Formats: sequence, C-alpha cells, structure tokens
Amino acid sequence: MRRVRQTILLLMVGVGLVAGVSRQAAAQTAEPFYKGKTINFLVASVPGGVNDLTARLIARHLGKQIPGNPTIVVQNLQSSGLALINRIYNTPDKDGLLIGIVERGAPQVAIMGDPNARFDPLKITWLGSVSSYGNDAYSLSVNATFHAKTVEDLRTTDRPSAKIGSTGAGATNGIFTNIAKDVLKLNIQHVRGYRGAADVFLAQQRTELDGQVVGLSSIKVGQPALWQAGAFRPLIMFGRTTRFAEFPDVPTGRELTKDPQALRLLDFAESPFFMALPLVAPPGLPADRALTLQAGFMAMTKDPAFIAEAQKMSLDLTPIDGLGVLKVIAQMAATPPDVIAQFKEIAGAKN
Repeated sequence: MRRVRQTILLLMVGVGLVAGVSRQAAAQTAEPFYKGKTINFLVASVPGGVNDLTARLIARHLGKQIPGNPTIVVQNLQSSGLALINRIYNTPDKDGLLIGIVERGAPQVAIMGDPNARFDPLKITWLGSVSSYGNDAYSLSVNATFHAKTVEDLRTTDRPSAKIGSTGAGATNGIFTNIAKDVLKLNIQHVRGYRGAADVFLAQQRTELDGQVVGLSSIKVGQPALWQAGAFRPLIMFGRTTRFAEFPDVPTGRELTKDPQALRLLDFAESPFFMALPLVAPPGLPADRALTLQAGFMAMTKDPAFIAEAQKMSLDLTPIDGLGVLKVIAQMAATPPDVIAQFKEIAGAKN
C-alpha cells in the first residue's frame, strides 16, 4: 500500500495537480493555441455503441469548456481498444489536439503484461471518466421469459443451463461469464463468437440465447424499447461493492462467495468499472494544455446542458477526474501476481 501511495503522489505531480501552474494561468496560456483549432476525438468502436454515443455527447459540449473553444470531431476507427490507446500513446503529435475514449479494460491488459499493449497506463494523460459506476452495474441479465427468477435458480443443475452469449476470448462480457460459471459455480453455458452486444441482444430476441453480461446503462442506452418493455431480468450485479438501489433484491457478485481468493479476483476484475468511460490524451503534453483539457473535462461534467443531455440518454453520470482514474490504475497495479495469473487464465478460458 505504501508503494501505491507513493505512485499516486508522483502521478499527482505528473498531471499538474500539485505543479506550479495554476488552472487560470494554464487557461490563459492555452487559449491562443486552441482558438480556431480542431481536436480529433478517436473512438475504437463502430457508431451506436455506448462509447461512441458518449464520445459524441462529449464532443458537443467539451469545446465550450476549453479556452479558445476548439471544434471537436469524432472519428470511429472501428478497431480494437488496444489499437486505439496504442495509437494515442505513441503518436508524435503531442500538441493537445488528439484525445480518445478508450476501453476501460485497456489499462488492465497492460498491467497483465500483454505484449500487444504498447503503452504505460501510469504515464498516459488521463482526462477523467464521466462514469465511475456510481449509478450503474455490469449485470448478468437473462430474458424475462427464462426460468431463472433469481441467481439461486442458477445454482441448481436440475433445470437447463443458462445460455449466456459473449463476444469471445478476452472480452469483458466473456470474462465475467466465465467468472459466473467457474468461480461462482453457476449453471451456465458460455456461448462465444458474437460480434458485439447488439448481436447478442438479437440472439436473445430469437431465444437462441438466454442472456448476457452487460452494463445496465448499455441496455438502457442501446436497447431502450426492450428495457422499457421489461424484456430483461438482472440476476447479478458486478462492478459494485454495494447493491444497486434500482434493484435492491439483486445481489452483487461479491455476495455470492466467501472465498478470499475469489474476492481478490473480483477486486481486480471489477476495477475497470470504477473508471468506466475514460478519456485520454497522449503523454508528454505541454503542462498548460494537459491541465486545460483536464479542467475543461471536469467543468463539462458540471454543465447543466451536458447533464440534461446525459440524463436523457440514461447515461450514468458519476464523474471522476484524471487523478481518480490514476488511483484506480495504481490499485490494479498493486494486485498480487497470483491473482493476476488466475485472472489471465479465466480471460483466456475456452469453456
């Protein structure tokens, strides 16, 4: 824990929170640079997903909070989340005109030592996250027509297994499906290979699948009609240390085990949710521009117009700043190696 605290203190210096540059001075210095400029805002996913919709919401509001009021243009790379953060981290353009919304699990992948992660999550410039999952959960939800009414119904093997769909090895939905099956010992059949959550929802409507593990906000934002019609029944809430107020009778994943190793695994697995929709810029930005982007992001999250539009989208709006994101990452980096090894095995499981 001492090493984590020391790391966080160093990171505070790095993001300018204890540096000698004040926000006002930074804004005055940055305004001439940003006036008349365009910020390129990268998104890995295809249009229509929660990351894309969040990025477009931010693009409509963030420029008003940056001195000089730059235009912000969203670009969908339609590539992997790792490809996006690698591109931002290694770009030669460290002038403050490139930002991105990245997959929340990308820092975790780097901490696990994946050779495809060509970035240091403790050195990149984190602007903050609009969501820390304060009003959200990563839910194992089934079709309302499925026989299981509670998670206890998935502990028995005298009824058919729940066919839970995911997008493949390494995907967060697949990892938590494996956690539910192999760590929490639930009666689940893991069905892989779908291109995305939208395809899983279609398979559920065809009753090809019984459910999936997905964010509640993703359901509300991406499938509002089905959500309003009561088409889904949440059985477990991951990504939370307490029960979700909207579903007080649905247990958290942590409530379903007393095994210390399993709880440590859940700590590591769930950490990315507490920085659920993070924004980044390249490392090595001029201090005034990094601080201006960070301050502008937090000012945007307090703007009534932004808040109203986020609420209309049913987006979880529990923002944290860049330092808050770094604290989550530093805690993940302090995870014991044996827990990370177990998580890697689950993430790559074929069953």
